[in-house]
Amino acid sequence: MNAPIPAALAFMVCYATLRWLLRSTLARTTLDQPNHRSLHTTPTPRIGGLGVIVGILSGGAMVAATLLGTAPVPSLQILLLLLALLGGFCFIDDRRGLSAAVRLPVHLLVALVWVAFVLGASSLGEPSIKVGAGNTALLGLQPALEQSLARPVLLITLTFGLGWMMNLYNFMDGANGLAGGMAVFGFGAYGIAAYLAGQPALAAFALVIAAAALAFLCFNFDPARIFLGDVGSIPLGFLAGALGLWGWQSAAWPLWFPPLVFSPFVADASATLATRALRGEKVWQAHRDHAYQRLIRMGWSHQRLALSAYVLMTACAASALVLRKAENWLVFACLAIWLVIYALLLNVVAQRSRRYLA
Repeated sequence: MNAPIPAALAFMVCYATLRWLLRSTLARTTLDQPNHRSLHTTPTPRIGGLGVIVGILSGGAMVAATLLGTAPVPSLQILLLLLALLGGFCFIDDRRGLSAAVRLPVHLLVALVWVAFVLGASSLGEPSIKVGAGNTALLGLQPALEQSLARPVLLITLTFGLGWMMNLYNFMDGANGLAGGMAVFGFGAYGIAAYLAGQPALAAFALVIAAAALAFLCFNFDPARIFLGDVGSIPLGFLAGALGLWGWQSAAWPLWFPPLVFSPFVADASATLATRALRGEKVWQAHRDHAYQRLIRMGWSHQRLALSAYVLMTACAASALVLRKAENWLVFACLAIWLVIYALLLNVVAQRSRRYLA
């Protein structure tokens, strides 16, 4: 299929929807009000995710219709349905402010459904757990025993991993151009890798998401006229993890590929959560402790932060694409290097912020 066509549709639908939303009553009644934890100073509509979801659903429907009768496994139709349901729930959350006790179980339920579908689909006629090139056996046991032990462990681990991806993306959505840029670079890398692996449906849908995110960036890059809101950030985090599992199941890439592609968000959010947990703080409460938030508070502009993050995102995506078919020893070495880089970057930001913000 011609992948640019659904991507172009997603861009145009998202762009047109956002322009309409900015003139609607909804934009005036669903505002992100500045507070002591915010990085913005003026009330801003937080409904940008609606345009992103509409764009993704439009482009995704075109991909699904083109592949009708030869639907891929996992099914794109199932993924689009989960996306619509999750987006609707998150819009209610944006309007009513649901508690974490309500939000998290729903997030995990959606994650569980997709993970179960992915693992279940991989057991229908094909090897029950299909890993990407360059991967070894999961547990190092005999194949039959390994499969029987690995599947429940994978189900639980991947469900919580996907749930964490949904929420960390939301945590990192606090600066102009940041979350939208991560979607453009992250899903763009997915699209390239899937194309190289001969997975046209996955490649086309990944480019659809990247195109919708690019349309959103036209309104969100500094100075931002609209924010994603939970209706955009949670579904984008879900798609980052969901497509990551889809590509792993279909052998488009190894399991380490998605975390590396999205590591600018994964590293900052995970390190911040761990630090706050060790200090005995309530990790589910809003705060301004992320590295990107500290940089803004130290005087960086939103534009400088976004452009610097784009350089890091490009480097992560490029290294992941290069390493996709590499030998295991080289992959492990490069992943270790990235761990050191992130440790140094986060440590420098933490030390300087303590001096600057004390």
